[in-house]
This record gives sequence, structure tokens and C-alpha cells, in this order.
Amino acid sequence: MNDVLSYIEANRAQVEAEYALVLKEAEESQRYWNARNRHLFSQLETRPVKPGQEKIKAKLQARKNKLGQLYIP
Repeated sequence: MNDVLSYIEANRAQVEAEYALVLKEAEESQRYWNARNRHLFSQLETRPVKPGQEKIKAKLQARKNKLGQLYIP
């Protein structure tokens, strides 16, 4: 572990630049998949709840709301 930390310290600029690139690519990928699946999410939102699953759906939605997310398929 010390070798890893030493490498990072010795090459901080390069490590930070590569990390920034990884973050950028992850954000781009997230935007791509969100846009690609937007129509699927809208279809799932309008789908009726199956009989007997009302309580679990409500419980999951409450948990998602608590986490700051709005959607559960």
C-alpha cells in the first residue's frame, strides 16, 4: 500500500488527470444511457402495479424518496 501511495504522490498530476478523464467518461456514459432509456422509464412509470404488489411498491418508493431518487420501475 505504501508503494501505491508513493506512486500517487510522485505522479500526482498524471493520476489526477487520468482520474478526471475517468469521471468525464462515466458522466458521458450515464447521460447516454439515461437518454437512450428515457422512453423505457416513461413506459414503466405508467405500467399498473400487479395485484398483491402494492405494499412492496410503496415501500420501495418510500426508500427511493428517502435516498433522493424519484423512480422505481
